Amino acid sequence: MKRNLKITPEGTKDFLFAECSAMDDICGKIEGVFRSRGFKKVITPGIEFFDVFSVNCSGISQESMYKLTDNKGRLLVVRPDSTLPIARMVSSRLSNSTLPVRLYYKQAVYRNNPTLTGRRNEFMQMGVELLGVEEGIRPDLEILSTALSSISSIADDFRIELGHARVFDALSAELDIDENYKEKIRLSIESKNYSALNNLLDKLNPCKAVSAIRRLPSLFGGEEVFDKAYEICKGTGAVFALDYLSKIYNNLLPLGLGEKLIIDLGLVQRNDYYTGIVFCGYINGIGDAVISGGRYDKLLSEFDKPMGAAGFAIDTDAITIKRLSDKNSGYSDNPEVLIFANDGFEIEAINEVSRLNEIGIKAQFSVLPTLSQTKDFAHQRGIPEVREIG
Repeated sequence: MKRNLKITPEGTKDFLFAECSAMDDICGKIEGVFRSRGFKKVITPGIEFFDVFSVNCSGISQESMYKLTDNKGRLLVVRPDSTLPIARMVSSRLSNSTLPVRLYYKQAVYRNNPTLTGRRNEFMQMGVELLGVEEGIRPDLEILSTALSSISSIADDFRIELGHARVFDALSAELDIDENYKEKIRLSIESKNYSALNNLLDKLNPCKAVSAIRRLPSLFGGEEVFDKAYEICKGTGAVFALDYLSKIYNNLLPLGLGEKLIIDLGLVQRNDYYTGIVFCGYINGIGDAVISGGRYDKLLSEFDKPMGAAGFAIDTDAITIKRLSDKNSGYSDNPEVLIFANDGFEIEAINEVSRLNEIGIKAQFSVLPTLSQTKDFAHQRGIPEVREIG
């Protein structure tokens, strides 16, 4: 027997029965939110040219992409991200569209994580892109409120962490460091590695910006964060970003989120990509963020179609796995009633199945040849009722 005939590649898995039911339920609820907000569905190819993901701000390393070549020797990749292909699409096929454009997607993405044990290499992702919007509060609130509606449609125990990319950008611009050193500082803040951060900052000349950056990872919480941030950032270029973030936060307060809405000035991920607000969403019981997004106004310039943009992505696989681990998940592929047809009554039985399903009773037609076999099957599968027609 061939060695790999009955297994899937590392980082992938089969989804069966209740798993598929749970995923359909979760994705259906999120999709309902997207559609109600006016976003239109698009699907991009599963393979793209490598060039699409080699732009300066892609944030995707070559090592993490699955590569192949076409019959002309051109380098291709299996889709590792959905935003960049959508940017390609908007800059070409939708280049003459009336702006803004509202798009959403539901498709698998693929990342090669050979050294990260337990990480998935294939996962379903949903998200929205709001493209062709000027910088300002309206599109930012639209993206944030859509993200909040999406996560609240599938979970009660969630939180949204909100930050602004320009806080770190403004502070780091005041330091006499190159891009590589700036990236080391950013990574230490992102991982909340205080030891590494202090080692990096201790090598710089003391100044207000250094002091402020040192405290960024600890600026996490509610409205009180702004008072602390203004104090340590006073006189720096970060104040403008803090003013804007405070405005966003106060506009979201009437939604009644309470402690579910958190300010986190340590959100500094991919600062070469995000240009304004950034946010992450978490669900209790899932370690990694299930929603991530923000403002990315530079991306479309890479495709010769400069325009403002904002969006977010949702890891629906992680939510599905968490939902199925709950004791009262309630996902079952079993019917409530199994219908057996005696000879000559098959169509009547099929019609009865349709009638029961129309009134909300999950029914299924038995394809087994005898009533006895149908009852045995129902017993083994835990189907509570068998009905005989004819």
